[in-house]
Amino acid sequence: MSDTTPLGAFLRARREALTPQDVGLPAGGRRRVPGLRREEVALLAGVSADYYMRIEQGRENSPSPQVIDAVAQALRLDDEATDHLRRLTLGRRERRGSGQADVSPQLLQLMDSWPHAPAFLLGPALDVLAGNALATALHSGFERFDNLARMVFADPAGRDFYRDWDRAAQSCVAELRAAYGYDPESPRIAEVVETLSASSGEFAELWARHEVKSKSQEGKNLRHPQVGDLEIQFSAFTVNGAPHQQLVVYQAEPASPTADAFALWHSLAGKAAAADRDMTQQDLAPTQK
Repeated sequence: MSDTTPLGAFLRARREALTPQDVGLPAGGRRRVPGLRREEVALLAGVSADYYMRIEQGRENSPSPQVIDAVAQALRLDDEATDHLRRLTLGRRERRGSGQADVSPQLLQLMDSWPHAPAFLLGPALDVLAGNALATALHSGFERFDNLARMVFADPAGRDFYRDWDRAAQSCVAELRAAYGYDPESPRIAEVVETLSASSGEFAELWARHEVKSKSQEGKNLRHPQVGDLEIQFSAFTVNGAPHQQLVVYQAEPASPTADAFALWHSLAGKAAAADRDMTQQDLAPTQK
């Protein structure tokens, strides 16, 4: 079996991202391949070179947790990347599937009850499964509010919307890679990766790095075509009962320009809803004779 398996591709990418100096080894003259050699990773992990090669080539089906942890340490993986490595070593039956479950009606009601906080629900391939009115208004400059990866790399609005586009792009791909680790055979993730790899060289390059990072809590600097620059904090939460879904909530500092923009969108949404109700009542009113 070749090292094009998900596990082999990850290990190869991570060792090629390191230099001997990164791990305290001598450079050892000219190298035919970038990064560390397999033999060097094996030395650092305390296993034989042949055994490590079998792991990277997918010929070792059940490396022990101790060996995996030793390889992770040799490759200087952080906690999240180490967890990703462990998932890739699991058998297919043991992985947590990432199928698209239905969106909970209670969760939709909860998002709609937040009048000043854009909130939306993401699937494992970064598909937007649902969003409240403020989330829709926030992303109104895009062709579609449908998939964050497509919006970052394939929508012309993406480079203006994300003021730090490089950071957003790296984060987006790392999040998609993390989801891939839970289900490397997901057809939807494969579709998104294939489509964006073909249309964006930048996506393809980032995907090949095998960097892993899930959504957590951090700031974002955005630019909306109508209200200008926005500074937000966001939090991401795993949904009980649907662990492959993430609830993303944006917040603004009180009395900030971003908070003012959220309040404006809430007011406009309320006026639009009132106008719709008035039109409906007029349509239902009896005809005067």
